[in-house]
Amino acid sequence: MAVGAFPIAKLLYLGVRQLSKPVANKIKAGALRSEFFKTYVCLPPGQLYHWVEMKTKMRIMGFRGSTIKPLNEEAAAELGAELLGEAIIFIIGGGCMILEYSRQASNSKRKEEELNHTLSSLQAQIGEMALNTETLDARLREVNRLLLSLPPPVPTAPPPAPTAASTLAPSSLDPSPK
Repeated sequence: MAVGAFPIAKLLYLGVRQLSKPVANKIKAGALRSEFFKTYVCLPPGQLYHWVEMKTKMRIMGFRGSTIKPLNEEAAAELGAELLGEAIIFIIGGGCMILEYSRQASNSKRKEEELNHTLSSLQAQIGEMALNTETLDARLREVNRLLLSLPPPVPTAPPPAPTAASTLAPSSLDPSPK
């Protein structure tokens, strides 16, 4: 996840959490009204939470082997409904985080695929350039070989240096009158 995007993601998470609280409260109120949810969904987690909490506190304080009284039905149902509401908020927040993670993963995968495609096209271009270089090198060697197989040029006398008379126009050298 990019550093610059983190505050936005955190803000989004807090916004979803705030929006999920009313949903959790509605479900919690409905669970307390329904006898089925109250008995089978809210009471067991409430009693279990109370038992674990009290057992932990007793062990921390040094009391071993003491029995823990269960909560009354109304308090256990209330505690279970509270746990249910917090679980719903946690599930919604976790779902948002999983969605954000999958979005980031797909973005990074897409970027990596683009980089791999660019890299492979650059490698193909380098291969083509290497082939062209080898072809040009072979042609250059052939031209050098042909140049070396030619007979040496015959030395010729240098052209005569121009004189003052040769620089004049041919019509001025003609002695016939016009």
